[in-house]
Amino acid sequence: MVLNAKSLGHPESYCSSSHAARVMSRKKSRAAFSLEDRSTATAGVECRKDEGVLDETPAAYKDIERVMEAQGDLVEVVHTLKQVLCVKG
Repeated sequence: MVLNAKSLGHPESYCSSSHAARVMSRKKSRAAFSLEDRSTATAGVECRKDEGVLDETPAAYKDIERVMEAQGDLVEVVHTLKQVLCVKG
């Protein structure tokens, strides 16, 4: 999920917002989640699903809903987009 957010202009946050940073490295994510897990997590996204390419999973990141909720006083969500394609290489 990709969110387009608009700053509410708080100087304490430099008029910006946070992002859903990783909770584990890419290496740890690959070890923790099987290719099948990663493939299931990307259902509905048009991309190659083989081991050499599919190295990401949403579970390796913070929950974006919770991140946005925590900064609700800093930003306004303008648009919510859903990923449909991933091209690598």
